Order: sequence, then structure tokens, then C-alpha cells
Amino acid sequence: MTSGEETGQRRDERWPTARGPRAGARATSRDVARAAGVSQATVSLVMGEKWRGRVSERTAEAVRSAARSLGYRPNLAARDLRLGRTRTVLLVVPALTNEFFARVHTGVVRVAREHGLGVVLYLSPEGTGPAPDPFASASSTLDGVLASSMAAEAVGAIRGGGLPLVMLDSDPGHEGASATVNPDIADGMRQVAEHLLGLGHRRFLHLASDIDTWTFRVRADALAGALREAAGVTLRTERAPLTVADGLRATEKALAEPGHRPTAIICDDDVLAAGACKAARRLGLQVPTDLSVTGFTDLALATAVEPELTTVQLPAEAVGEAGMRALVAVLDGRPPAPEALPVRLVTRGTTAYARP
Repeated sequence: MTSGEETGQRRDERWPTARGPRAGARATSRDVARAAGVSQATVSLVMGEKWRGRVSERTAEAVRSAARSLGYRPNLAARDLRLGRTRTVLLVVPALTNEFFARVHTGVVRVAREHGLGVVLYLSPEGTGPAPDPFASASSTLDGVLASSMAAEAVGAIRGGGLPLVMLDSDPGHEGASATVNPDIADGMRQVAEHLLGLGHRRFLHLASDIDTWTFRVRADALAGALREAAGVTLRTERAPLTVADGLRATEKALAEPGHRPTAIICDDDVLAAGACKAARRLGLQVPTDLSVTGFTDLALATAVEPELTTVQLPAEAVGEAGMRALVAVLDGRPPAPEALPVRLVTRGTTAYARP
């Protein structure tokens, strides 16, 4: 090998070409920019998910393709240190025994992973009541907070330092939240009412949750409003904690009261509905021949009972995904896109035509 060839080889090793960095070296944003034919600033915008409205989709894909082919990974630690980011968010839930919150968590984690964020799941010790800060200072430990089926003021201690807050299945009118993501709870109750009215039912029992939160208040208001429009309707309400045993006791109590027995029981949750079906059997009533029963949420329990439960299906994972997308938008300084999450009535075996 001549001295000129040796010099050329050393130059090639020192200065990467457009094909990428030299073997064994870690690819840099400069390598990606050269391969994609763009500036390093454009690479930073695309890899930081801040390119929308500034860079075309075609250019963004060219940058992502170059990054994949070169094995480029942005230095997140340096960027986070510069921006004061921890890349960690907190999901606060009032209970771990309810399957709905597990599904919400699944959706949150799925989107968080796409953005390189970690999720800490926090069970509030007070249920839907005020949640204490689980850290010495949440504002220095977290980038943001999501809270499901709680009031915004219940997480005030956690976000006291002004952390971005996204509320899920919660009051959209609270000014303390950066964004709110809700399934259409009211429409779900309207679908239940229309279904049962169409089956000829006019005497109703609302087996309601005894938890005073937005999501359950909306159910009660929507149900009352939907039934108010029908002629000859009676509606009684019995409240109970969200357990099968309490649902059973509340139903037995309501059905033992004097007067015309209801022909349909509308429950705030599938767990209460399972208790109502159990109470009916104990009283010698057949579901749905003597008594129709509906639930709400569509937990796995809904298809474990016999007959299977007619219920409203809430898109829990979609709620978590939309909530996490909203939080990412807030962290990036973008307005979160409003998302209305539809629900649907799943008709199964616990509803039938009312007996004359």
C-alpha cells in the first residue's frame, strides 16, 4: 500500500461519508442529516416529534428512514437534562380491584412507550379522595400526571408545583386540568334507557354507586333525563358500594319494598349488576323473564355470569391512549386534540320484553 493510499484510508476513517459513520462508531445527528439530505436542525425537529407544521411528512419520513438505517438514537439523557425532563409520568387511580383502571393503564403505557416515557402507577390511598404526594416533590420527579375517575382537586398535592394534569373520565369543566378525556358516559345511559323502553319497560330501579364523582353523577342525570321523556315511567334509586355483595343487598332491599316491583334494574357498574342478578335468583325471579338487568363498563365479569350481561362497553384502553397523547401534546407545547370517545350498548341475555 502506498503512502497516498494510507493517507486516504486514514482520511476515510476520520471523516464519515454520506453512507454513514465508520464501523463501530455511534451514528450522530450529523450522519442522519447527511444521509437524508437535510440540516441537523431538521433532524432534531423530527426526532423530537416537533416537526408537524414545520417539516413535510415526506421529509420527516426520510429522516426517520435514515435514522433507522444508521441505527441512530438521540441522546435523550442530554436533551432531558437541558429541558429539565424526567421522562416519567404518574397515573393516579382510585382502585386496583376494578378492571377498568387496569385497561386504562394498558392504554397509557402503550402510547408512553412510543414516546420514550415511563409510567408510574399510583393507587390513591383515599380512593377518590385527596391523594397525597407519593414523592418528596413530585414536580422534580415527574413530567406530568394523569388521573382517572377522580376530581382534579383530589390530586392537588401531587401537582402542587404546576405539573401538567390530564383528567380521564372526570369533570371536563374543571379549570385545574390541562386536558380532559372522557368516554361518552351520558350517551351510554341513554342507549340503555332507549333499549329498555323499546322492550316495553316502564318501572325502573336505578342501582347506583354510592361514590360521589362526576362519572356517576352523569349516569344518574342522563338516565333521569332519558326516562323523563317517556310516558308512564317510574324510577326509583337505591345506592350501594361497588361490590357484588352490596349490590345483592341493595337489590333485595329495593325489591322487598311495597308497591309495584320494577321490571328492569339499571346498574351503574357490571359488579352491581352481578349482585342484582344474584338477588333475583334468591328471590325466585328469573332474569330476564321476570326482571331485566343492565350493567355498565363491560368487564370480563359481564360474560362470566349466566345469562351473560347486557351492558355498556367503555373503551378503557382508548381512554388511556387518548389521555397519554393529550399529555404528550401538552408537554410539547401543543394544544391537545379534542377526542370524543363513543361507547356502545352490548345486548346479551339479561334483557327481554317486559311482562304485561
